[in-house]
Amino acid sequence: MYSSILFRARGGGLIVIVKGKLLAKLPGLGPRSARRAALHLIKRPGQLMTPLANSLSSTAETITTCRTCGNVDTSNPCGICNNPERDSSIICVVEEIADLWAIERTGVYRGFYHVLGGTLSALDGVGPEDLNIGKLVIRAGNQKVLEIVLATNATVSGQTTAHYIQEKLLSVNIKVSRLAHGVPVGGELDYLDDGTLTAAMNSRRLL
Repeated sequence: MYSSILFRARGGGLIVIVKGKLLAKLPGLGPRSARRAALHLIKRPGQLMTPLANSLSSTAETITTCRTCGNVDTSNPCGICNNPERDSSIICVVEEIADLWAIERTGVYRGFYHVLGGTLSALDGVGPEDLNIGKLVIRAGNQKVLEIVLATNATVSGQTTAHYIQEKLLSVNIKVSRLAHGVPVGGELDYLDDGTLTAAMNSRRLL
């Protein structure tokens, strides 16, 4: 709908063309949101548009995918895989890079990661060969690795993927754990759905 946004000076001369259609391809931005974002950038060329354009250009030239874990960084291997202070005995398996960042924000995990790049989905035609599973099995075979933490989402596809990985790791003498699911911090039981309460009850632990 909004293939581009045109701004003309009073004399009729074209001064700016912003491709709103490109902005609309970003997650969470529809045509109207993209237009508002484009207008906001145009109103602040020196403070926002130019610095953002330069930053994006620089990032596009330097960003790369880590050959070890699948994270994105300006170095390869990434900063996490290159950090000698990380615990090399544990690998946390996540679906996407955003999940890796979410766990890193907590500051409680100091091991390494492995990004799958998605989940198994027969409906979407995503099979094991489309995910970064083969390299995970190879990494799990390293004698230094003692535990694999499956941190996939608590969805049907996430649980299916976790179960498949667990089966693939049976040939490796290694501990495989799963993130606990249940009552969130500050949550009230009366407001939780049956599935969450069931998971919490099944994941109960001794005090």
